[in-house]
Amino acid sequence: MKSFTLSLTATPDTIDELGHVNNAVWVQWIQQVATAHWDAAAPQSHKDAYIWVVVRHEIDYLRALGPGETVTARTWVADKPQGAKFDRHMEFTGPDGRVHVRARTIWALLDKASGRPLRVTAQVVAPFLDQP
Repeated sequence: MKSFTLSLTATPDTIDELGHVNNAVWVQWIQQVATAHWDAAAPQSHKDAYIWVVVRHEIDYLRALGPGETVTARTWVADKPQGAKFDRHMEFTGPDGRVHVRARTIWALLDKASGRPLRVTAQVVAPFLDQP
């Protein structure tokens, strides 16, 4: 698998009334990291032709993240796509190596011009897998 990492820091606007990063922010970070991976790995022709939409999130909130604390998000695609769908895995790990949040998100590939679902081809997934 070809993973991608991005560092994120809890800022005052991400903290909720319980004093830690709000669950909705974790969802935003999942999308931010997935989009950054797509932007970093996909060829421009794919970015021009396709867009991804979330079909499902499965999130395990394991440890709170407080103000000013940092995590490293690591995302990867472990399996070949099924039709238009593509599973993306993600872990947010603190400097101590402990996972704060673990997620699996299912994305669907759409034709950017028509908005219709498309089968994910080997060429589209190749930049994200060690084996196409």
